[in-house]
Amino acid sequence: MEYLGEHLWAAHLGRGLTALSFAFALLAFFAFTKNTADWIRAGRMAFRLHALSLFALIGTLFFIMYNHYFEFDYVWKHTSLSLPPRYLFAAFWEGQEGSFLLWMFWNAVLGYFLTYKAKNFEGPVLGIFSAVQAFLVSMVLGVYIGELHIGYSPFILVRELPENLGLPWTRMEDYLVRFPNFADGSGLNPLLQNYWMTIHPPTLFLGFSATLVPFSYAVAALLKKDYSSWLNEGILWSFFTVGILGIGILMGGAWAYEALSFGGFWAWDPVENTSLVPWLTMVAGAHLLLVQRNRGGTMPSSLFLLILTFLLVLYSTFLTRSGVLGDSSVHAFVDLGL
Repeated sequence: MEYLGEHLWAAHLGRGLTALSFAFALLAFFAFTKNTADWIRAGRMAFRLHALSLFALIGTLFFIMYNHYFEFDYVWKHTSLSLPPRYLFAAFWEGQEGSFLLWMFWNAVLGYFLTYKAKNFEGPVLGIFSAVQAFLVSMVLGVYIGELHIGYSPFILVRELPENLGLPWTRMEDYLVRFPNFADGSGLNPLLQNYWMTIHPPTLFLGFSATLVPFSYAVAALLKKDYSSWLNEGILWSFFTVGILGIGILMGGAWAYEALSFGGFWAWDPVENTSLVPWLTMVAGAHLLLVQRNRGGTMPSSLFLLILTFLLVLYSTFLTRSGVLGDSSVHAFVDLGL
């Protein structure tokens, strides 16, 4: 059946770009693990193609949101005709899928930069980046293999949702015109229609992404048994992470006190603590790197803290998005079955 008014080309394009991005990330991971000159060149090209596919994917999602294609579930849930254009970015990363794409975007930007700057550590560092990117892209694949559900695509149509399959209206070719529910979306939560929602999440997610760089260098140092030649790079990236993630946390606090009326209880919100704890371990790790550079020798504790920081970010992501904190945090995501 050919449905009237649907923009299926956007669905096919978005899903195709998602698959390409996933495939190139896996290819880059495989190539970088070989860690020879020829394979590193291949991995570098694969990672850059992954980044370009990801940027095109994000652009496609922005396009369908900007043009209000309400047959898409993500567009219907997070935008409306009355939503001011300045909050389109906020609507983009309001949902789980958009926030994953924001995280992947910053990882791709930092990884793209490292393809030029990592030098002798490029193989293991970019290999870890590629593996993380493949894992994150799997969160938006939206592939069903029997009972196995891999990710949740932002390009799924409302009529394709499991709870809507087989309903009578999904067999009507003119359902978009016939039913007024598709004339407008549910829109962005009024509490999130705030300039902080536009600047706070991208800053915070840049901080989350930045934790991956010291983590990758620390793991690479263990793999190469080289504990000194990467210190300057490690210190630079560690303090960059401390600064960006710290600014993001401060933005969240200011937003909470200004607009969300959390009061003094904001500091006890589990989601906020999941950002604060990795920042504390990164501060400690960065300062231990300084001590190691100035005094010489090897400090296993610095490597441990850099690795722990990124693992805490992953753990905080699980807590925030799994639904575990749904009853104890005012702004945890609901469980999408990811």
